[in-house]
Amino acid sequence: MTDTAMGDARQTKTEAERAEEPKVAGLTPFIDALRVPPVIEPGRREAVRGITIEQRAAWARLHSELPPTKVWTYDGHYPGPTIDVPRGRLLRVSWTNSITGTLPVTAAQQAASTEHPAPADEPGSKGAQPIEGVDKLPPWTTAHLHGARTNGGNDGWPENGISPGDAQLAEYPNDQPATALWYHDHAMDITRWTVFAGLAGLYVVRDEEEAALRLPSDEREIPLIIQDRNFDTDDDGHLTGRLLHKTLIVAKENDGTPVSAPFFGPYTLVNGTVWPHLDVDACWYRFRVLNASNARVYGLQLLDEETQKPVTGAVYQIGTDSGLLPRPVPVDDRLAVAPAERVDLLINFAALRGMVLRLINTIPNPAAPKVTYPQVMQFRVSSDTVKDTFVLPEVISPHFERITKDNAPKHKERLILLTPVTEVTNGHPEMWEMHEVDPSMVKIPSEGVVQIKGPDGRVRTYQRGARTFDDALSFMVEFDTWEQWSFLNLGVAAAHPMHIHLVEFQALSRDRYPAPPNGTFDPDLGGTRAPLEYGGDIPITPGDQGWKDTIQVPAGQMVNVMGRFHGAKGRFVYHCHLLEHEDMGMMRPFVVMPPEVLAFHHHHPGGGGHDHGEH
Repeated sequence: MTDTAMGDARQTKTEAERAEEPKVAGLTPFIDALRVPPVIEPGRREAVRGITIEQRAAWARLHSELPPTKVWTYDGHYPGPTIDVPRGRLLRVSWTNSITGTLPVTAAQQAASTEHPAPADEPGSKGAQPIEGVDKLPPWTTAHLHGARTNGGNDGWPENGISPGDAQLAEYPNDQPATALWYHDHAMDITRWTVFAGLAGLYVVRDEEEAALRLPSDEREIPLIIQDRNFDTDDDGHLTGRLLHKTLIVAKENDGTPVSAPFFGPYTLVNGTVWPHLDVDACWYRFRVLNASNARVYGLQLLDEETQKPVTGAVYQIGTDSGLLPRPVPVDDRLAVAPAERVDLLINFAALRGMVLRLINTIPNPAAPKVTYPQVMQFRVSSDTVKDTFVLPEVISPHFERITKDNAPKHKERLILLTPVTEVTNGHPEMWEMHEVDPSMVKIPSEGVVQIKGPDGRVRTYQRGARTFDDALSFMVEFDTWEQWSFLNLGVAAAHPMHIHLVEFQALSRDRYPAPPNGTFDPDLGGTRAPLEYGGDIPITPGDQGWKDTIQVPAGQMVNVMGRFHGAKGRFVYHCHLLEHEDMGMMRPFVVMPPEVLAFHHHHPGGGGHDHGEH
């Protein structure tokens, strides 16, 4: 049998099987085609271009077997339109709030039980209790262009929300390397629900270096915006289509208020469709992958649907959050993508003619014992031969320079501690800004004091300076300087995807430090009883060595990143991009100022960081 005939047979067999595909959680996978958001291309010729993006409520059918779902949208699309701009062309956007009605999301909490240890990942609302007041939330929004170099006044400050009838005006210089950014709502305290309601979309910056690669384009360049969701059910257990933000109660605050885990849902949507399929030609495609989920980490893997074996030799990563990688990185194993991370992928379907492929999620999230519903989407590869002139280049970005500890420029260092859930933190993980102090000036051990023994054998003593969003500002950054930020996760299980607004950075190292109960950090005390001991480093994977704006920080790791604070000034935030953690306090402000102005600031410039000279 020829390759083409074999492919036809496989397609026919798969289609017959698909006709009797069993339902999963009440819905049939892969019967709906992938939707591609519309594209807005302002500023191709004009030096400055202005557009209006209208936020409004709309109805969308997220699966052909579901009733329509009410969502909040940008320009009536879920997800929002892809904004495609050339580098260096200023874009002015009027984010206009025309949303009517209250939040179209049912928010509920459910306690674990012996019968259902992790009910949050089960379809429907049975057994969950509504969270009072969420159904009355008005459309109060603020748009943030994630990953953009833009001044603080344009960044979408979380507390600068607008109500219906108002507009948020923002300027985006787009003076940064080609990459895929994304825009989403960032309203203070309620981001987990406004983004869940639909307020997210892709934003692509292009430049000459990227254009010279002649990468797959037009209908062969496709965004894959991945989100997990749940849907409410009626009294008979039938899915109503209404969005359901159901979370698992894991603790209680000191006053008895329930504390919920981040959201994990049973249904995976790609571009706003539950478990879609995509028909592709047997040639190269480019996929802009965005994890726009509230909290779920995906371990993406491509399988041959007939053999259930992983596809090898066809998938390559060429870019990260903030730009192109120096060389293509083969992706034959699962690809971990945390919330807010973007991955630029090339897939060569030419060697997969006639095959049906399944993209699945293979990483169990720490909050669940397994991936209950691993389906993500399906690719159906044509058996026809097509002309394709693209050849994978050996070098993607010849201008890329890798930063290491050996060649790092002069910089300031800062430490942020990601705490475990303890009585000290009132049932929530927290984000502590730590400042190095003379050990003779503090009580050891004591609450808020941490000692760390680094790889050089030196013991450093740190004291907490801030722990909540409303604590005093302490990170003052000099414009156009380099800084190393170290995120130390002493939590028990959760990995925190840490995002710094304004800057792109590189990961310098991943260092092991023991988390409770094996380490010397005492959760009841809220500090260390002896110095935390460095436990060796973990190699940075090739796909994580590029420019990024969001980095995964697993438990028991200190992740050191370095970036240059240039391109814009003003007040920004950094935070955990698990949206539930962000809303519950894992977010802090920082300010970037001209050094000449900072010299006159009433606080000590730099806010307790320490300088590290050139090597």
